[in-house]
Amino acid sequence: MSLTLSLDFQFTTSIEKVWSALTDSSKLAKWVMENDFKPVVGHLFQFRTQPTEWWNGIIDGEVLIVDAPNRLSYTWESGEKHTVTWTLQDLGDGKVNLHLEQTGISNDQALAGAKYGWGNWFGEFEKVLEQ
Repeated sequence: MSLTLSLDFQFTTSIEKVWSALTDSSKLAKWVMENDFKPVVGHLFQFRTQPTEWWNGIIDGEVLIVDAPNRLSYTWESGEKHTVTWTLQDLGDGKVNLHLEQTGISNDQALAGAKYGWGNWFGEFEKVLEQ
């Protein structure tokens, strides 16, 4: 059985700023982790953080879809392989909806962990949008 995390976030900003926060390596480092991400289909990258006794601190990924500024998708592999897809929608009046879908999650504990992780990171995401 495979579970899917689905979250929506609304921001008062431009779709271009949201896209940049998702695809610019230096901005990603401010709200997710250090990385060598490039928005190029086929690019292999890593998110890196301090290792713990339970985890080496590395998430491997491969860029699957780049459709600027509307859709971005990549693999997210750390123990199990997930697919993360971001869909951006300009709602007008300076508002943007950002939809996150993370598929391939193996169990309820992993689903809860993913939801918790993204929820924490999005506090920092909003700060990146203000820069």
